[in-house]
Amino acid sequence: MRKAVLAVLVLTGTLLTSCNRQQKKIIGVVPKATSHLFFVSIHAGVDQAAKDFGVEVQWNGPNEETDHARQIQIVDSMVTQHLSAIAISATDERALAAPVERAIKAGIPVSVFDSGVNTDGWVTFVATDNLGAGVEAARKIAGFIGGKGKVAMVMHKPGGTSTMLREQGFEQTIAKEFPNVKIVARQYGMSDRAKSRDAAENMLTAHPDLDAMFSSSEASSLGAIQAIKARSLSGKVKLITFDTSDSHVEALADGTITMMMVQDSYKIGYEAVKSLAVKLNGGTPEKRMDLPVKMITKADMDKPEIKALLKPAVSVK
Repeated sequence: MRKAVLAVLVLTGTLLTSCNRQQKKIIGVVPKATSHLFFVSIHAGVDQAAKDFGVEVQWNGPNEETDHARQIQIVDSMVTQHLSAIAISATDERALAAPVERAIKAGIPVSVFDSGVNTDGWVTFVATDNLGAGVEAARKIAGFIGGKGKVAMVMHKPGGTSTMLREQGFEQTIAKEFPNVKIVARQYGMSDRAKSRDAAENMLTAHPDLDAMFSSSEASSLGAIQAIKARSLSGKVKLITFDTSDSHVEALADGTITMMMVQDSYKIGYEAVKSLAVKLNGGTPEKRMDLPVKMITKADMDKPEIKALLKPAVSVK
């Protein structure tokens, strides 16, 4: 008799544990890439929000931002699992539209973070004000060269909304507000620091009298830093970069970078998960969150709030 009662209790406990697991809300988070520090810091924000709002996170993304097929595969797998919700930073605004629509059609709430996707119906879009950041980059770089001169752009890759908006804002503002500043060269680094360095080298060779350079992403910035240092042009060619890493910080300190534009990657990840947790609990999160970019010069490096941005939190999982 005792054995029978014990068996019933064990079975009941197992069923309750299984039920609790099923009731636990699971949010799939799909970054553009897992290899860049920017997304490592986003992961830290994602994990903290998961703890704060009592949800689980399934973090999975391609190694590189150019792997659209892998990101589509990941999203479709999350739809098949019927996760509670999905947050995504799209590698390509067009290629990821159909997978996101499939998720929404399956009744899975979707929030978009960092980089947009060409579809409607998402819960919240959380990102840096990328167009505005490009506008400010143009104004700053024009100021650094006295309102006249030659400028080059180390661009990221086609199809990524966030970087395309930065580049668009930069080009439009130069054309509209600074008639004596000419963008003489543009090349894509294809989300790869070696290819970005090659692009920067090519433009420096073609335009030895170049006054300034704008790099619109982490990878393109690292390539530009390497190219400028290799030619002993630190401080001579003014450089505005995006995002941060140890190499960025070193280059800012030694004068290779004139200004860094840094996003609050931790907050982007946190707010993306928060929006879905609020939605799953019956709330109505903000439809759009445009986070400001921080513009940092060498003189700012010792400020406590700047130090926190230059050394972003990373996930310890």
